[in-house]
Amino acid sequence: MPDARTELSWSGWGDPAQATTLPEAVRALLRDGLGVSRENRPPTSIDQLALEPVRLDGQLAAQLTDLVGAAHSHADHESRVRHALGKSIFDLLALRAGRPLPAPDLVLDPGSHDEVLDILSVCARARVAVVPFGGGTSVVGGLTPNAEGFAGVVALDLKRLNQLRELDEESRLARLEPGLRGPEAEALLGAHGYTIGHFPQSFEYATLGGFAAARSSGQASAEYGRFDELVVALRVATPAGMLELGRAPKSAAGPDLRQIILGSEGALGVITELTVQVRPAPAIRRYEGWRFASFAEGTTTLRRLAQDGPRASVLRLSDEAETALGLARPDQLGDGGDGGSLAIVGFEGDPDDVARRAQETSIVLSEAGAIPVPDAGEDWVRGRFHGPYLRDALLDAGALVETLETATFWSKLPNLYKAVHSTLQNSLINQGTAPVILCHVSHVYASGASLYFTVACAQSPDPAAQWRKAKSAAMEAVLAAGGSISHHHGVGRDHQPWLAEEVGELGVTVLSAIKRELDPTGILNPGILVVS
Repeated sequence: MPDARTELSWSGWGDPAQATTLPEAVRALLRDGLGVSRENRPPTSIDQLALEPVRLDGQLAAQLTDLVGAAHSHADHESRVRHALGKSIFDLLALRAGRPLPAPDLVLDPGSHDEVLDILSVCARARVAVVPFGGGTSVVGGLTPNAEGFAGVVALDLKRLNQLRELDEESRLARLEPGLRGPEAEALLGAHGYTIGHFPQSFEYATLGGFAAARSSGQASAEYGRFDELVVALRVATPAGMLELGRAPKSAAGPDLRQIILGSEGALGVITELTVQVRPAPAIRRYEGWRFASFAEGTTTLRRLAQDGPRASVLRLSDEAETALGLARPDQLGDGGDGGSLAIVGFEGDPDDVARRAQETSIVLSEAGAIPVPDAGEDWVRGRFHGPYLRDALLDAGALVETLETATFWSKLPNLYKAVHSTLQNSLINQGTAPVILCHVSHVYASGASLYFTVACAQSPDPAAQWRKAKSAAMEAVLAAGGSISHHHGVGRDHQPWLAEEVGELGVTVLSAIKRELDPTGILNPGILVVS
């Protein structure tokens, strides 16, 4: 695992030192199976990237700088580039397109809740757009606001808000600041013997504030729950003032206002502190691999486990294509697999409890016809955080690679899987770029589960338009089949066109009304989540 403050690559994912080299089997698939014939590499230097001109008035920039101190205000080219985009396919393609990029005019690193409030107050009066910035890992365009009509754009980097403020061991709660990355938070809590238990694929670089703002879900959600389920209190800075939410675990004092902020993606306020549930760190973690004859048989068994137990910490199932390609076991990438559908089942806790649950689960799996796959669980753990690096390598090799995730109830899951798969396939074939489409179930509940699709094909001459067309068709298929436009990536800019179809026009009106109250001038992440 990289150092907690290793700087995220400006042109791709994670630590540049961990960039992936494609195995020959994958290169052969790209060349012979997908017809990939050209490379599409990013600029070799961050200095080569052209940015749109600065619009922020110099006097206003100086006023904002005075609020945080000169050492925590940045208008240099590299800082602007690093805060310009997230990690969506459209973001990464924009880096390679050669056109001037939209970028914040100024990057501010506030050191306190009060400094955030002061910045928002100044920006609201001057009509300067503000983009809250955590780890920079958004894959739905959540960091690229529609800044038209604003006097400039400020990126609000929360990295200095990185403290464990309080650990209430009696209640098993931790009061934390939002700029902590996943590893930093776990290190602070681990020193006291506790864990949040939240390990999404973005864990190494995403922040606690980002987890809350996007309703993140970690690999062991079956054990710990999604991140929004762990948050019991929030402190939020808004242009209209401060919100302090959460006085008790549950309350009947009207609708739960915490839920307004959770999932709001920085469009309603800036989270400056959050209190989360913690648990004693597990003594052991155990991961196993089980192979089903088919994805359909596997999903039936995952439903049985999610509804009736025994309880597992991790339940994940790759379809036949993902299993065969080896993405279910990144360390075995390109080995062809042994057919069927690979499940990863994990357990965390004390040794006796883990042994008991693993034994009871193995009985259920065996009765369902699954067979153990030696070392598959540990292979998956070792490669858990490597997937985004692979996407970068494939993109540079000339492939179009992107993900799409959704969720629905168990009764609708088979039709949702078929609808999205066939829609993506047809759209890309019709564009002359036949794809490989992979899928896995990554999060399960008593009533349903999520589906996470990975799509790869040759790039067309305009890959952004190519994926936009396929994604649009897939989103319509998701909604028609009863799925959600997002399970844990959020809405951002990329999913915003379909929000009204999911929550209804009245739902969007309600969200817009809340934004007008909390953000009267519409400066917070404009165009993200809702259009005010």
